[in-house]
Order: sequence, then C-alpha cells, then structure tokens
Amino acid sequence: MSSMGTQQVGSPSTVNRDGFVFNGGQGAHNCLESLDTVVGSVGMVFQGCVRWMINATVAGAAVAMVGAGEPAAASELCADGAWATVMVGSHHIHPIQHFEDFNPGVGLECSATPQWAASFGYFRNSLNRPSFYGGAVYTPEFAHWSWFRLGAMGGVISGYNYGRYGVGPHNRTGPVLAPAAIVQFGKIGANVILIPPIRADNLPFTIGLQVKYLVN
Repeated sequence: MSSMGTQQVGSPSTVNRDGFVFNGGQGAHNCLESLDTVVGSVGMVFQGCVRWMINATVAGAAVAMVGAGEPAAASELCADGAWATVMVGSHHIHPIQHFEDFNPGVGLECSATPQWAASFGYFRNSLNRPSFYGGAVYTPEFAHWSWFRLGAMGGVISGYNYGRYGVGPHNRTGPVLAPAAIVQFGKIGANVILIPPIRADNLPFTIGLQVKYLVN
C-alpha cells in the first residue's frame, strides 16, 4: 500500500485546496518561540545600554571631579538614585501645522540630591529629527509634596532651528529651559515638561511626557 496518502499523527494540520499541508500547531509554537527570543534579546540590549550609560556617567563625572581636586566615590554621584528614562510623546498646543506626537527615546537621570539631577539622552523630536540633550533638573525643596514636585529643566539640545542663537550644523543646537512637573511612586516616575515655542520651526508650546524607572 502506498504511503503517499498517509498523514503522520502529531500536531493539528490542515490541507488547503492546492494539496499543501500546513502544520498549524507546530507553526504557532515556532512563531511564539521566535517572538519570545526577539523580545528577550531586545530587553537584554536595553538593560545593557542603561548599565553602560550609568557607568559612563559615573566614570566621566568621577574623572572630572578628581581633576578638579574634589575626589569622590563613584557611588556618591547618583546618591539620590539613577533613573532610566523613556521619552514617550508630546502634545502641541494650537499648532499651525502637523507635528509628530510620538517621540521615542531613551536617557539617564542621575539624582545627586533630592533637589538636583543631571539628565541626558536621545529622542526623535516633533520635527522627525534626532535630538540629543544634556543638562540639569532642579526642584526646590519648597516645591516638594510627597510624590509630586515642581521644578525646571535646563541645558543644551539639538535638532531644532535656533538661528543666530544656535551652534553646529545649520545652527540646530542651542539652549533650553523648561518648567517641569515630576511624579514618583516608588521605582516608577514621570516627567511632564512644558517646552517653550521655537519660532523658526513654527513649534508652539509643547507638553512632553517622559517616564522613568529607578535602576540604582
């Protein structure tokens, strides 16, 4: 008797009208295994990047402080906590043109005291350009209320048209100063930032959302 018409018993299979056999159960299993592998790899890469940013920040700051005659233990630089930050998106107030509301990015926030923190990172901005930023976050003690605090973020950012006030290619790197509201619940937190208008890019007042996780 010919074995060509015999189907092995195993995972559920179906035969389509062209005579091809599809092993549905095994296919789904393989797909899920591949998806788990991809997700796990992305998670490991993200954690590795966060650890690298923390180590680079601590090492760089330690070298700078030692060079200035102020030796300090690396563990003391982020004495109030090191946060991995993720830029999520923004809301543009009465825009006159289309801007990107989804602004993915990652960064690091190193809190030296409850009032002061250093912050730097990268995100895709509302003009669909890459933006790199670095600066400080200040929240005065009188503006702390349990899990909520008010303050400001100031520093340097790229990816916007600053005109005569900018530096670098196309004058797209310049200063930024923005009020911020910060919430923290244990190891989870968020920064809500009110970014001033940038006239050369027709950007109106913009509210940015950044979520963060305490990693150290």
